[in-house]
Amino acid sequence: MPASSIRDFADNAADPKVRGYLHVPGTPNNDGLVLTHGAGSNAQAPLLIALAETFSANGFTVLRCDLPYRQSRSFGPPGPGDAPRDRAGLENALAAMSKFSARLFMGGHSYGGRQSSMLAAEDPTLVTALLLLSYPLHPPRKPDQQRTQHLPDLRTPALFVSGTRDPFGSIAELTQALKMIPAKTKLLAIEGAGHDLGFKGKAKQEELPRLIFSEFTKFSELSS
Repeated sequence: MPASSIRDFADNAADPKVRGYLHVPGTPNNDGLVLTHGAGSNAQAPLLIALAETFSANGFTVLRCDLPYRQSRSFGPPGPGDAPRDRAGLENALAAMSKFSARLFMGGHSYGGRQSSMLAAEDPTLVTALLLLSYPLHPPRKPDQQRTQHLPDLRTPALFVSGTRDPFGSIAELTQALKMIPAKTKLLAIEGAGHDLGFKGKAKQEELPRLIFSEFTKFSELSS
């Protein structure tokens, strides 16, 4: 099988602009995945890179992109007013990816995954399924501030991947929250992992992306 390649990607004509890294598989399978990062991070997050490489090695064209708030400043979390523009940026990224792939998927880590799910709740026709890593159900130590308002409107199948020690939401809390979603869902629990999904050490760096890829492809085929 021909090796996949990575190149810088930009769509400067879009507003907000799309900027990131495109993983082009040696043998494309006509599936495309847009992946984005958590608050305070960027498209160079090691977990996103590993996932993009794993998906691309198996035929997916993958765009890991910086959200608009990150394009406008190098450091710090998104501000209170950034979310709508970040979702618009994700929609533009999907439009760019539609030129490469017929079937689209979307997801990300923490804040990026949450914005992906909110965009899909606004328009269920955008993607076939969602990959939501460490969904930030609530701020740490503030379980009453649940970020679930859009979940009853989410009609896109979604695979949630969360650590059993994630302070942003326990497995029990997430299991309860997923009952609000009318679409098909699955929760993949990573034993002993925190909000970073325990992505440390050579073994984990190899095993975790393969596990997530395997679970997501099985889940999305059953959901399509």
